[in-house]
Amino acid sequence: MNSTLIINIFRFVSLLLLQVVLFDNIDLFGFVTPYPYILFILLYPLNSNRSGLILASFFLGLILDGFNNSGGVQAAACVSLAYFRESFLKFSFGISYEYHMMKITDKISTELLTYLGISILFHHLIFYSLEIFNLQFTLEILLRTVLSSALTLIFIIILIFLTKTAKK
Repeated sequence: MNSTLIINIFRFVSLLLLQVVLFDNIDLFGFVTPYPYILFILLYPLNSNRSGLILASFFLGLILDGFNNSGGVQAAACVSLAYFRESFLKFSFGISYEYHMMKITDKISTELLTYLGISILFHHLIFYSLEIFNLQFTLEILLRTVLSSALTLIFIIILIFLTKTAKK
């Protein structure tokens, strides 16, 4: 078995378990919840099959939907993020992405923060728009999106930092 495949399977399972056991129980102010499980989608290898990423993202979201009784909202948000991931990478990393000259987690850079921020905001906007699904609550959708995205970004940076120091 390929070591990249083993790492991705481990990342899939560990982030899924962390989300279900720990992060789903964090509910700040009644409406701010972090979703760092999307780190699996964001760190999926650049040179891997896009269809594989979309399929894995669907199953990740579907499993979370099963645990949270959210009726496909997580799966839709995950698949949307996986589909547009390449565009976010091109926008954030520019020419470095075109030539695959960068490693996403090498260092915390403005490009990485841009990529993470845009991706997280996109995922959360899709998620909360589908979850609430009412234009009367547009302000609540935007508020939940921004606050949950900020909290998710903090946890994702912490997770990247922890896994980076564990490798050293």
